[in-house]
Amino acid sequence: MGLTSQKLQILVAVLAVLCFAATVWLWPRLSGRNWRAMLARIGTLLASQLLTLLAIALAANNWGAFYSSWADLLGTDQSGPVAINGGAVRPSGTGGTGSTDGTGSGGASVDVTDSKPVALQLPGTSDGGGTVEQVTIHGSGTGLTEPGFVYLPPQYNEPAYARTSFPVIVVFTGYPGNAQSLVTRMKYPTVAAQAIHENEMKPTILVLMRPSVAMPRDTECQDVPGGPQAETFFTKDLHQAIASHYRAETSANAWGVIGDSTGGYCALKLTMRHPESFHVAASLSGYYKSAEDSTTGDLFGGSQRLRQENDLMWRLKHLPHPPVSLLVASSLKGEPDYAATMAFAAAATSPTESSTLILPEGGHNFGTWNRETPSALRWMSARLAAPFTPVAGSDS
Repeated sequence: MGLTSQKLQILVAVLAVLCFAATVWLWPRLSGRNWRAMLARIGTLLASQLLTLLAIALAANNWGAFYSSWADLLGTDQSGPVAINGGAVRPSGTGGTGSTDGTGSGGASVDVTDSKPVALQLPGTSDGGGTVEQVTIHGSGTGLTEPGFVYLPPQYNEPAYARTSFPVIVVFTGYPGNAQSLVTRMKYPTVAAQAIHENEMKPTILVLMRPSVAMPRDTECQDVPGGPQAETFFTKDLHQAIASHYRAETSANAWGVIGDSTGGYCALKLTMRHPESFHVAASLSGYYKSAEDSTTGDLFGGSQRLRQENDLMWRLKHLPHPPVSLLVASSLKGEPDYAATMAFAAAATSPTESSTLILPEGGHNFGTWNRETPSALRWMSARLAAPFTPVAGSDS
């Protein structure tokens, strides 16, 4: 039986109840003081508790769609993603508005607390894969501060690129999430470094962080009336902070955003609502309407209009489609958002470019997202402006 089989869940639950009943029934007979009786008591207790925990785990997995199969759970599913469907690459411009002297405006800033090299992990090469810096990003307009990591491609520190500004991809965790997992578990810097080395991705700066900016509250990347201004932080403050410290392109066609789960919703939402800030978005197992629960509180100040504007399907039905490129990823088996994902992709029409990345199976977990990330990053890079080097003697 499959991991998500209803029959398996019922069978294990029945076995747990029967084992508990058998333990109660047999307990008087196992009251002896010899070693056989002691082992029998230990065995019945362990069996009862393990079956109960397994029944709870199966129910939780089916509720949350974390793992879609035994191979998914054990990490033995090595099948790659199917091809990305839909959307031809449109010219995204050449940029040219980046800060090439490492200075920016607006008082936003980045504090670097640590720096480590990225290993390529490719056989037959000793080349470096760039650098990961641990940072704290300070927003000038919102006053918000958020920790994270910044990946710099190897070209960033090469003399030939000393005056070059680079495109930027913001990478979001889910909620609650930890930015460290984007480096250690999802290995975004390593995946990007290998794609850049193989000329399948432009040299790109990655900014890796949580989407909340007000932990433990889940802001859903929303400017909360009377609360944290997360949307403004990501669409304005973050751009200013990164440009103030790094040679990053500042034009929208050089900025993209990708995320999983809550981060995927934020990626789509920020790009659809702010095409002046982001040109490309990729959502891995994301959803299409803002969550509202005990972790979010009142995100919209009681405004139904504001709630609707943050419902992505409502936007596609009632508002002009923005000229951006969107990638949505899901699984045929194992993820409950498949139907919603296909409906969103079908509804997102020109001038919005809509593409899909659909796995044969995969749950709501790191294993699934790790399989989707390489294709998603390459898709995004093809739609972002290339690194820009001003002509010698020019003022730009």
